Amino acid sequence: MNSPERKRPSAPKTPRHDSGGPASGGLAARFAGKRVGLALGSGSARGLAHIGVLRALVEAGVRIDVVAGTSMGAFVGAMFAAGKLDELEKEFRGMGWQGIASLVDPVFPRSGLIDGLKIGEFVRRHVAEPDIEALPIPFRAVATDISTGEEVAIGSGSLIEAVRASIAVPGVFNPVRCNGKVYVDGGLVDPVPVSVARQMGADVVIAVDLNHDIVTNRLTRPNGADNGKPIVQAVTRVLESFQPLEHPMLIQFREWLEREPLPGIVDVMLASLYIMQARIAQATLQLDRPEVLIQPPLGSVRFLEFDQAGDIIEIGHRSATERLRELAGEQEPDS
Repeated sequence: MNSPERKRPSAPKTPRHDSGGPASGGLAARFAGKRVGLALGSGSARGLAHIGVLRALVEAGVRIDVVAGTSMGAFVGAMFAAGKLDELEKEFRGMGWQGIASLVDPVFPRSGLIDGLKIGEFVRRHVAEPDIEALPIPFRAVATDISTGEEVAIGSGSLIEAVRASIAVPGVFNPVRCNGKVYVDGGLVDPVPVSVARQMGADVVIAVDLNHDIVTNRLTRPNGADNGKPIVQAVTRVLESFQPLEHPMLIQFREWLEREPLPGIVDVMLASLYIMQARIAQATLQLDRPEVLIQPPLGSVRFLEFDQAGDIIEIGHRSATERLRELAGEQEPDS
């Protein structure tokens, strides 16, 4: 799959801060002389927390040498490896539902509901060199070979196609043909790619797990929660005006409207997928423990709440900052 890699340009050094940040002293010494790798996990809208985590690492002066990402972790990781974290954060913080909708390209539902080409265009707008080998920081996007079920860490060729392959949630996005094979979301086989970061030469792996505290009842709304929406209020007023008629069809429609809604089809698909991924991640993280594990508390975030980017990014930043401070206060382990 992976062709021989061309010689990479040297990775730009992340500036280190000496102003008392969490990496000062103990943490800097802990990572000194070691190759640090990132393993960014899957998580749909929760993946925006990666931006906050990366911001905390940059502020702490932690130099990242290699990046492996799965699904949304691949999308954010690719932008970080390209040196475009600031642009990515700015875009999502200022992006409402109209902006989110601009990244969605619905297609006739043959293999998926969304093509994913517009996400590729988003990456292309920000990354001048669209080949993985040209990135300043070595990068791998984890995908699943749909023919064999094997995990594939894409480390060469088109960055755009690699990201599209990694985020191709089955049933939601079309599968992606890349380097002669057909791929779907990497979270099916490796939701938090610690092993990939180690294969890339990392001595220390900082892993970010976004699905450890999935709250499934977040998918349903409390009774009456929809009653405040203008469209529901309007329909209710129309039905009330027809009350004297008491037509069986109107009665049935009114009962349907007042019934507690079930989650939508995409919510159901994503919830099922991420529950499975959470179980896989729990097992793999026990077998291959990262040196640093960051688990932002995202159980209350629904899978498609991209319009809550600011809050999600802040959760990631706060969680990472707290974890780094804990590490900075720990006694340095024997080398």
